[in-house]
Amino acid sequence: MKEYRFTDSFRVGRAPECQVIFEDPHVSRQHLTVAFANGQWWGQDMNSANGIWVDGQKVQTVAIGQALQMRLGAEGPYVQILVEAPAAMPSAQIPAQPVQGTQTQVIKSYTDRYLTDKDDGQPVGERTMMIRKAFTQVQKKQRFKYLWVVAALVLLLAGVGGFAWYRDQQYRKQAGLAQDLFYSMKSLDVDIANVEKLLGDAGGGQASEQIRKFRERRRQMEAQYNRYLDEIKSHDKQLTEEEKLIFRVTRIFGECELNAPPEFIDEIKKYIGYWKSSPRYKNAILRARENSYGPTIAREFLDRGLPPQFFYLAMQESNFDEYISGPQTYMGFAKGMWQFIPKTGMQYGLTMGPLVDQPRPDPADDRHNWRKATVAASKYIKDLYSTEAQASGLLVMACYNWGEGKVIPLVNTMPANPRERNFWTLLEKYRDKLPKETYDYVFYITSAAVIGENPKMFGFDFENPVSEALKR
Repeated sequence: MKEYRFTDSFRVGRAPECQVIFEDPHVSRQHLTVAFANGQWWGQDMNSANGIWVDGQKVQTVAIGQALQMRLGAEGPYVQILVEAPAAMPSAQIPAQPVQGTQTQVIKSYTDRYLTDKDDGQPVGERTMMIRKAFTQVQKKQRFKYLWVVAALVLLLAGVGGFAWYRDQQYRKQAGLAQDLFYSMKSLDVDIANVEKLLGDAGGGQASEQIRKFRERRRQMEAQYNRYLDEIKSHDKQLTEEEKLIFRVTRIFGECELNAPPEFIDEIKKYIGYWKSSPRYKNAILRARENSYGPTIAREFLDRGLPPQFFYLAMQESNFDEYISGPQTYMGFAKGMWQFIPKTGMQYGLTMGPLVDQPRPDPADDRHNWRKATVAASKYIKDLYSTEAQASGLLVMACYNWGEGKVIPLVNTMPANPRERNFWTLLEKYRDKLPKETYDYVFYITSAAVIGENPKMFGFDFENPVSEALKR
């Protein structure tokens, strides 16, 4: 642990021009500035990528007071700042002799006369000499006293720093183990999906027993992962109830919350705001409830080993309107609740009607039969889940939205394993190439699922649509 002493403002970061330099990937080049203003020291975030954190909360500006520990990024290094108290003034009585001038000049005059040892050739009285000797003795005692205080502080800081380092190492170890376990679970999900695909047609007790064993192993791994998360939470920041829901849904859709980009939480909150600002969410849920879409959709996805929260994909596609037709595309008109284009619809067993080339409802087109279309959608999503998307629900959404045209070619450039092929990696590598429509699509569905976990938290007057559907 390094120690620095400053009497003026200073900067912290990775750049060589900073007075305090950290070689850490969580630290920005210009991360933090510390300056004195309005009678105290302040810490100010310099628009860093990962922010500054105090007591588990991200802050922009913070008063330091006598002492403060802050962190550069949610997982970055700690900085401990101590403000030294000024030396105590001696208790000797200073003669009240009139001195002319400003307040500053008066103070300087008294200081020069009584509290300095300099020999300016001017005669001094016995009282002045006595005050100067007394002040010198007080200074010596104060220096000796503060040497012990500083030594004690150094030892204390070393102990605090050592403990913080130990905790940080333990946190990193637990987080690393949790991530390894998570991606092992996702690899098993891919294997389970492929075994189901291979054995599904054959059916029979042997196939069912094999899948049951796989799923039991998956449940054991998830229980261990949750134990790791509990241990990590004791070190990590305190999340709000809304943030806990966001990470819960993220995990349901197959992404590791421990690897989520720093801006992910705020981005989901932004899209939650979009849903709250219009009647669309409420109207779509009421339509699904009135027509009893929920139970069929939720159970169809559960039976295929997929999250029932894919219910919200249909909401984003069509607002649960089974007779809707989309705009003209180079692959034809998308139709129905799940907005299948003709090619994909036929691939998954749906019959096209005579009005396939017209943006009109067609009773003879299976895409308008919401039950048949839901089965086809669950099959299509299951295939994406086990192949291109590598068990990432968010990647499934991206592929479903603009698969053949834009997204799947990008996805297929990444290694075919869940650790290296997931939505976080797609954002990191191809954010500039990802269509805005697809980006919005993923965040709208995920934020809708977050709201659905506890609608009343977000101002809606109905229960969780998926849980309610599964009770019927």
